[in-house]
Order: sequence, then C-alpha cells, then structure tokens
Amino acid sequence: MAIATRTDLRNVAIVAHVDHGKTTLVDAMLRQTNSFGSHAHLEDRIMDSNDLEREKGITILAKNTAVSYDGKHANGSPITINVIDTPGHADFGGEVERGLSMVDGVVLLVDASEGPLPQTRFVLRKALEAKLPVILLVNKTDRPDARIDAVVHETQDLLLGLASDLHDDVPDLDLDGILDLPVVYASGRNGAASWNRPGDGELPDNPDLEPLFEAILNHIPAPTYDTELPLQAHVTNLDASPFLGRIALLRVFEGEIKKGQTVAWMKHDGTVENVRITELLITKALDRVPAESAKAGDIVAVAGIENITIGETIADMNDPRALPVITVDDPAISMTIGTNTSPLVGKVKGHKLTGRMVKDRLDRELIGNVSVKLVDIGRPDAWEIQGRGELALAILVENMRREGFELTVGKPQVVTRKIDGATHEPFEHLTIDAPEEYLGAITQLLAARKGRMDGMTNHGTGWVRMEFIVPSRGLIGFRTEFLTITRGTGIANAISHGYGPWAGQIITRQNGSIVADRTGVATPFAMMALQERMAFFVQPGDEVYEGMVVGENSRADDMDVNVTKEKQLNNIRSSTSEVLERMTPPRELSLEECLEFAREDECVEVTPEKVRIRKVELEQNLRARAASRLKRQNE
Repeated sequence: MAIATRTDLRNVAIVAHVDHGKTTLVDAMLRQTNSFGSHAHLEDRIMDSNDLEREKGITILAKNTAVSYDGKHANGSPITINVIDTPGHADFGGEVERGLSMVDGVVLLVDASEGPLPQTRFVLRKALEAKLPVILLVNKTDRPDARIDAVVHETQDLLLGLASDLHDDVPDLDLDGILDLPVVYASGRNGAASWNRPGDGELPDNPDLEPLFEAILNHIPAPTYDTELPLQAHVTNLDASPFLGRIALLRVFEGEIKKGQTVAWMKHDGTVENVRITELLITKALDRVPAESAKAGDIVAVAGIENITIGETIADMNDPRALPVITVDDPAISMTIGTNTSPLVGKVKGHKLTGRMVKDRLDRELIGNVSVKLVDIGRPDAWEIQGRGELALAILVENMRREGFELTVGKPQVVTRKIDGATHEPFEHLTIDAPEEYLGAITQLLAARKGRMDGMTNHGTGWVRMEFIVPSRGLIGFRTEFLTITRGTGIANAISHGYGPWAGQIITRQNGSIVADRTGVATPFAMMALQERMAFFVQPGDEVYEGMVVGENSRADDMDVNVTKEKQLNNIRSSTSEVLERMTPPRELSLEECLEFAREDECVEVTPEKVRIRKVELEQNLRARAASRLKRQNE
C-alpha cells in the first residue's frame, strides 16, 4: 500500500444559503485567474447558465468549473482548483449531496448581515457528515447593515451545535479542526478578500482574492490515492451532447482512466458490463476540452456509456470494485402530473400532448435528478412525482412548459408514513426574519397552520428572527399570504425537521373560488357587474370553459358565474351611456402561485402560453351532487 498525493490539484465546493453570493464569488475567482480570453464577453453570474436560474436569481443545478491558479501562493507551479457551485435551496438537496461527494473540502459562505440561515445549517450538516474540512467566508462585508462579529460567532455556535448533534453518528469527527475554523472576509461582487476583519459596512483591506486562494491551498487537503489500487470512479452528474450522446461526470478516486479504454460499468442492480470510453473531457474554466487520460483526484466527463446513471461506479475490468451509492433525503411533497384534459387542449399546433411524451420526459428527469421519484398510480395518462419540496417540483413543471408540453398538475400533497400503525407527516423547521411590527400577524398565520414557535430573537435593529416547527402541509400556499401580511419585507426559509404525528386538518385558504359556468369568451360587461364581489384571474377577451376558476370569491364558498354575458344592444339611447366605468386589473398568477391557490378539488392546467386553475370535475351538476353527497356523509 503506497499512498500518493496530487499536490497540483484541489477539489472544493462552495456551499451557502440561497442568495448569499456563491455564484458571484465564482465569477470573481474565474476573472482573477484570467480564465477567459481578453476578447470573451462575460455576463454576471456566469455559472447560472439555465434560463430559470437567471430569472429567479438562484442556482438550481450543481455545476463545476476549473480555475488554474499560479499566484504567489502556488510556489511556482500552477495548481488546478476544481470548484463546485452548489444550490443553496434545500429543495435541491440531491444536488448538494452529489456536489459534496466530488470534493475534499468546502468553503462555507455566509452573508455578513443575515448570518447562518436554515439552508446554511443543511449544507453544513452534509459537509460535517462527510468529514470535510470547512473554511468560513463572510461575504458582503460592505452591506450597510453588516454585523460581522456576531455572524462569525453565530456560525461557530452552529458548527459546534451540529458537531455535538452528529457526535453519535460520526464518532471520529475532528473537533479541533472545527474549533480552529479559518475565517476569510470578502466582498464577492468587488472581488476582494482579506484575513483582517473590516469594519461593519466596509470593504476588505485587500483588493483581490489572494487570501481565499491561500486558505483553499492550505486548508483543503490535496487528493490522496493508493498507487497499487485499480481504477475506481464515481458517477456524480449527467449531461448530454448532440454529438457525443450521454455524458457522465466522474470523480476519479483511484487509478487512471484513459480515452479508448475498456472499463467495467458497475450498475445499481449489481450487474457488471464492460464498456469503452469513446471520449474523455476535462474542464477548463467553463469549457470541456478533450484529454487522453486522467488520474486519481481529477473530475472528468466521459462519453460512450448510453444508459449510465448517477451513483454508479466505473472500475477496472480485471478487478471491479464498487463505490458506495450516493444517498439522498427522502421526498416530502408529491404532485400528480398528467396530460392536459381541458376543453382547450391542443389549440396551438406543435404542443406535446400525449401520455407517451409526458412519460418519456419524466423518465428522462429521473436519470439526471436523484432527489425525484416517479410513482405509478394505475392510470395511463397521469403519474405521481415526489420531491423534496414544492419549489423543486414547480421548477420541473416550468421546464416542461417551456419545452412545449401541455399538462394537468394536481395540488401538491405531503408524502405520509405509517409508524406503529399511526399516520406521520413531514415537518419543517421554519426561520422567519421580519420587521417586529408584523410579529403578531405572522404568529397568528402560522398558528392556523398548526405551527409551533420554537424560538425568537430580537437583534435590536427593528427586525425579529422567529423559528417555528410547522407541518409541510401548512407551508403549501404559505408564501403568498406571508408576503402579503409583511408587505413584501419578510424572509422565510424552511428545512426538513423529520416526521411527526399527523397534525390534524389545516385550512390554508379562507376564500372560495369563482368558477365559469359555460364555455365562451370573458366580456368586460359581465366582469364589471361581478368585480365588486371578487378578484379576477382572467382578462376580458380570454377564453373560458365550464369548470375553469376565473377568480377568488370574497366569501368562503365557491360560486358559479357567467363571465361571458354580453350587453344587450337596442336602438334606444341610454342616459347613462356616457359614464366611464373603471375595471380593476386582474391578478396574474405565476405557476407557483397557481399551485398554492388550488384546493383539493382543483388542479392546474399548464400550457406554454397560459397557466389556468380548473376544477377536477368540470360539470357544475356533477360537482353539486358530489358536494351534497359529502354533506350527507358528514351529518
């Protein structure tokens, strides 16, 4: 057994809470190492390449880049730093776990004002479970409301708390390494970092990121490997190319892999198949370039294995040894996705409508997304898809909508379990930052959703941080109401808290729906007569059909209305004809808002042009019969 070290390489993940500046920091690292040509056109947040990521300002997919560092701490020879940019949102937990399986250490990025938040706790726990060394980087030190000292203490307290929680599960945890946490102060947007703590709201006293590179080289261990062991590489991500077909991203743990080599592909079901590596690519900045070979510690992409999936092992064909499978948190939220069954289906040529197309697309999603599960519900045109959270499933539906699919999507439900004969449901640990004048309204809102306050701290700045334990069901549709009562100023973040006994009935929406009672086109005349009693979701001139939800009632029950009524014209001049009537603009709901708004007897119709809410049972008479039957049963 001869252990060797790759001193020319470091593998590091940047982990943080959503919107704390990970992707902006990676931009600065790429720019300062001259990773791009002088003629290259560079956008902000280069790593967020997906349209949805740019729109929402969050990272959804874990991605990697390679920085070649030859600054003053490189001792004369360039060092390649493979950087994994992971999502900060717990709904994309599968991406975080995969990212951490590729690296030897993490840079924990914390906002100088907001401090450690639930997702910071989530990604940090995963890093400590994997026994990875941590560098703390306090970002955005130039924020006017920065509180740098307090944030460093909060993060150290969080680390020690997590270490004590994990002591039984991970007995050989390096407590000395956790206590001697290296701290770097930075402003990612300005590309500046320093070992010296700046004043609150001030920039670091150093103009570049050299201290960060020094911390990575000194505190993140170089990859080690046994020179006598055969090839072992783990599939951690998948990509596709129109020329090369499916591409598998590998972290090589032992041995060497070469282009044209025949290797053993060790599948999930235990079978082993010999396959040939037709193309081997390594990452330079954001591009993949062909290479002849790669050694232990490298992160490479290979082509030539058609049906390979995440978590499988590439090994030596003469001595195949499997690596442990990547484990992901169990799904907590489920949704039914099926073909569009509304009367307006297929109005636009070229849309993808059939059950076979939808099933093929969902199967493709399973290949690249380890945190999603597909469940057959015994119908040829609908399937149940389970994920970590509402946002992750809404992102999948939004991507399918942009690809031209027409879908019917059911209301998100929780995935329950039977424990000792009793039903248990998932709970979330919810952290809220809001101005203190909204304290009462927020507490009242969460009490109605079976939330239990777990702690409250007042920083003395006019803002309060509250912590609640809430059933996952209670958070479906919570965000819209929360932003309304806090006038858009509140920040809410949730993280999985495990399973607990069923909390009972939760009424998430007080107001009923306004339902169209016939097919036609919405008219201004009909809508003006009704607008006093409701808020509309449709514009005059929009097509409607029987059973489609066109607005929100001001009362608790549903109401069927005729929004297609025309004004009767005659040849007598009216004395009021010159009066100008003003119409309230309708509320335009996004896909996430539609999913939140829908009740149990409603679903969402998703097409590339429109997102509509509709009743599951479109006919008014059948709905009335079902309601009276339910009433009789409850009496």
